[in-house]
Amino acid sequence: MANLNIEQKKVKSLFQESKYNFLIPDYQRPYAWGEVECKTLWDDLFSFSFPNDDCDQFIDDEEYFLGPIVTFKNKNQMEVIDGQQRLTTIMLLLRAFYNKLGSMKDPRSKRMKEDIEKCIWRANEFGEFETSALKINSQVATDEDKEEFISILKDGQGIGKKSRYAKNFNFFVEKIDVFLSNYPSYFAYFPARVLNNCVLLPIEAESQNTALRIFSTLNDRGKPLSDADIFKAQLYKYYSSLGKKDEFIETWKSLDKITSEVFHPIYGTPLDELFTRYMYYERALAEIKSSTTEALRKFYEGDGSYPLLHQPKTLNNLVSLAKFWQDVNNQEAERFSDKVLKRLFVLSYAPNGMWTYITSVYFMYHRNENDEIEENAFCRFLDCITAFIWAYAITNPGVNSLRTPVYAEMVRIIKGEEVTFSDFKFSEERYRAQIANYAFNNSRAITKSMITWWAFQHDNQSLLSLETRFDIEHIYARNRQDKEKGLSNPQNVEVLGNKVLLEKKLNIRASDYRFVDKVKYYKGFITANGQEKNGSQIVELSEISNSYSDFIETDIINRNSKIIDAFVGFLRTNQLLKE
Repeated sequence: MANLNIEQKKVKSLFQESKYNFLIPDYQRPYAWGEVECKTLWDDLFSFSFPNDDCDQFIDDEEYFLGPIVTFKNKNQMEVIDGQQRLTTIMLLLRAFYNKLGSMKDPRSKRMKEDIEKCIWRANEFGEFETSALKINSQVATDEDKEEFISILKDGQGIGKKSRYAKNFNFFVEKIDVFLSNYPSYFAYFPARVLNNCVLLPIEAESQNTALRIFSTLNDRGKPLSDADIFKAQLYKYYSSLGKKDEFIETWKSLDKITSEVFHPIYGTPLDELFTRYMYYERALAEIKSSTTEALRKFYEGDGSYPLLHQPKTLNNLVSLAKFWQDVNNQEAERFSDKVLKRLFVLSYAPNGMWTYITSVYFMYHRNENDEIEENAFCRFLDCITAFIWAYAITNPGVNSLRTPVYAEMVRIIKGEEVTFSDFKFSEERYRAQIANYAFNNSRAITKSMITWWAFQHDNQSLLSLETRFDIEHIYARNRQDKEKGLSNPQNVEVLGNKVLLEKKLNIRASDYRFVDKVKYYKGFITANGQEKNGSQIVELSEISNSYSDFIETDIINRNSKIIDAFVGFLRTNQLLKE
């Protein structure tokens, strides 16, 4: 068991008695608290200090717990591993109190001013406090505003500054002004009770590794630690040992910027998503086919020493993978041909995210020294995974069921073999029955997946922008069926044959109209004022608009059969049907 120094301390004791300054290190996250967190802190402290808005109801030995602070001693400084958000905010609050106390002459206010001085600054040998001798410093690599934090603590000026530090400092200044106006006789009690009755739990570890293990189990108030925070600390440690700390910091900032633009995961952070996609490549290298996936942090932790993060290849691989997905997201024509980009567009509407994992494995294995991959082979791969994932979503719904076949193919990729899903081929007869009886409700992701795939089966369909939002359009409107009962089988309103991809802004306008009235939105038109309104970019819609005077039940049934036949043919082309 590692040695830990754990002793609850009052705010005053923590700052005044510490022999060492606090350092928020390079690898930490930028300061993230905003007005919401500061307001919560202020309200909590006020309610604690003045129960029922009454100074006299306060109980002297009551304590308010602010949370833990995890540190370790590093070159005569206490490096803050966890708790930087609350530590930084408390310092800003104390500096705001100090500003107001500076002009007060009563003994209690003077005493509070002296106490806060001892918390923020160190005294010289004559007992004089120099504002440049701060007891806290920030070296956060990715925090461009950290100098404003230091400046505010030195001069107490937040006006004209726009950082989170300045906004929060100004928030506290305003709150203190209002408080002083409403409760002038209470003023000195507030900083006194913050200093003497609010407590922190400093946890001093004997080493950075021990501190990081504790760090991985704790949360900053309202800001859960991400897996990527842990990984950054490990990578920072590794590159620091190589004398490449600055190089790592710049690379990490670049990764953070790219992933923030490209990835928008439901859970976790954008950087977590990058590490997840890379994890599947490393899993495949280790020939792991198990459908049970380890938690992200557990996978990289390995035997406890994070071995993957202490290898020079890993960061370079992460950069290459991030740039690959950046170019996918930007539909980069200099990197990908039009036929590749069309396939990637279709996959962006996949019923689940599994395609991104196997595509990451494919890219990492097949890339050359310039991070390029052979176009025709890549197209075959994209077609195969599209056909399989789409079909499997109908026969075996749920992303978990997809793990077994996809994980096996990841290992095949690493072995230099083609992706075939040879052990999971479909019976044509059975599949036709399943897709014919499948309820393609709009709430099911596969519905939009299918109509997106179908849109690009048209030879003249141009590439669509990933930035354009598309909805599912009912060619024969549901509202029309409700009013006219024109379909003998009401369920036909929801089959694929009645659905098409349509730009969201057009779908909103056309949704409830009869076909003859929808056509102008599909094709585009000139308003009475002479303004041109563009039609849909979906080529099939133009053909339907020009070929039909109305779109009725027989048309729905015929189009539905055409889509199903084409998709079964797509499975056959990709050799996914049993002989």
